[in-house]
Amino acid sequence: MDKWDKRFMEICEVVSTWSSCAREGRQIGAIITKDKRILTTGYNGAPAGILNCRDKGYCMRDEMGIKSGTCQEMCYAVHAEQNAIIQAAKLGLSVDGATLYCTHQPCTICTRMIINSGIAKIIYKHPYPDEFAMKLIKESGIVCEQFSE
Repeated sequence: MDKWDKRFMEICEVVSTWSSCAREGRQIGAIITKDKRILTTGYNGAPAGILNCRDKGYCMRDEMGIKSGTCQEMCYAVHAEQNAIIQAAKLGLSVDGATLYCTHQPCTICTRMIINSGIAKIIYKHPYPDEFAMKLIKESGIVCEQFSE
């Protein structure tokens, strides 16, 4: 990894602190970059205007006993990668050919969005228990690397 990868991953870590997820260790940050410039940021949290889990005082997934890596639709939060892509759409920015940095490996749902958005490269720090997402990434031809210093 080069110095830019390290810089961008450090920024992802800061962005992850903005997360409103109440689950321990599930604060996720993402940024989309192109030509060594940050296009957008994203963190996991409830949609605009919806109370987040911290404000509600509980995690619905914990209360229902939902295992990590399963039933992603059963959560108030929009994933960090999704929020970064959505932000680009709202701002009218193309992410075609861009690089997505993320604190965690994308799940299957995010991976499908990443593929269709035209993002060319993913660099993530922590693995996630979603083998199908990695299969899709491999089939799509997107370059995917786990960050290490």
